[in-house]
Amino acid sequence: MSTQPDIETPAPEKSTQVGSVFVSNYPPFSFWKDDQLERYFETLDSPRGPDTTLGLYLHVPFCRKRCKFCYFRVYVDKNAGEIQNYLDALAREVELYSTRPAVRERPLKFVYFGGGTPSYVAVKHLKGLMDRVKAAIPWNEVEEVTFECEPGTLTQSKVAAYREIGVTRLSLGIENWSDEILRENGRAHLSGEIDRCLPWIREQGFDQLNVDLIAGMVGETWDNWRDTVQKTIDIDPDSVTIYQMELPYNTVYSQGILGGGDSPVADWQTKRAWNLHAIEELQNAGYEISSAYTMIKRRGHNTTSPSSPSGRTSARFAYRDALWHGADMLGTGVASFGHMGGVHVQNVSGWKQYLEALERDELPLGRAFETTPSERLTRELILQMKLGVLDLDYFRRKFEVDPLENWSEAFDRLSDREMLNVEDRDRVRLTTRGLLQVDSLLPEFYDPKYANARYT
Repeated sequence: MSTQPDIETPAPEKSTQVGSVFVSNYPPFSFWKDDQLERYFETLDSPRGPDTTLGLYLHVPFCRKRCKFCYFRVYVDKNAGEIQNYLDALAREVELYSTRPAVRERPLKFVYFGGGTPSYVAVKHLKGLMDRVKAAIPWNEVEEVTFECEPGTLTQSKVAAYREIGVTRLSLGIENWSDEILRENGRAHLSGEIDRCLPWIREQGFDQLNVDLIAGMVGETWDNWRDTVQKTIDIDPDSVTIYQMELPYNTVYSQGILGGGDSPVADWQTKRAWNLHAIEELQNAGYEISSAYTMIKRRGHNTTSPSSPSGRTSARFAYRDALWHGADMLGTGVASFGHMGGVHVQNVSGWKQYLEALERDELPLGRAFETTPSERLTRELILQMKLGVLDLDYFRRKFEVDPLENWSEAFDRLSDREMLNVEDRDRVRLTTRGLLQVDSLLPEFYDPKYANARYT
């Protein structure tokens, strides 16, 4: 049993207040502008070399309910006709991309269905989308197809259809096993729906079952968290992803705080202690750290659990690893963001804007940002720090820059704070203390003009 570890945080971090902590990109989104879209179009019109990985993200923004902590662009009021119209537009967007020189005839390496709740969509709608997308862009070299699911939306026929269309990695948003906590936080599913769908998933034998948990949901306690971790171990997934609850500006909980209420979320020290407990228990059960958020089944670990979903002994993350190493990605769907040839881009965030652009056969782009070589170096370095280990020779080869010299003061400061260790000239390794709060460390490496800026 874990006890609360000695993980000190600066005073402003002690309570969970409104604002983004999780870092998914660099430079911050608040610097992306519509006047840079022309650079993105120029990139699309320039053929790309064969050495850069290409992936596809498809945003499926529909849910049964909106969680009180959700900050994504999602809709809970769309009927079947509106959903079909959106999926038609999504397919058209992929088709438009497929004609551009930077994309034409390039094979996809990964595909990610995110949301929202992709599993909310009926199978007939999903298959129609897939037929058009596969006809537009080559799928013969796809290494990973990830599909996000909410347990209560699954049926046995849906799960079988996902396997049929080529899904390799099913990501199940469990978050917590307590019905009381799930209800309080606005989740649509309850624990019984988790139990119901697991046999269907096991039956299909997906290459990887990932389970998402959230440390710090409103109402969570030590007893509940221990129970959630143990029940997750009992179902024996291939990987477990653990997020620490935060409160971006547009969540229901955040609006309550901005209106004068107290923060209902556990403080950062408590969340990190819960996260550490999960890491320790999963390690004892045969998992190893894959990133600051993810534990994977240890290679060669032989499970005896009768509930093992796939019988696999290891997991991989093609989507994550490609993006954190500078891959190109087509971000499709309302408000989605992508990256091509050093230029970031995000789609328009409005439903009507998105659909009308595609009715005109126009890409529904909203804002962009052309990165410099230095910014691309920084982006890869901070994202790869989330793995817990930095291969310094990788950066020297790719960017011809020595990170230890370029950021000597930042590495010294974090080393003095016992957040990381410079093991030799080739490797930097985060301590457990650093790994549990890695996102708060990343601004140490930002260019001064991006420091203290609003993230979104």
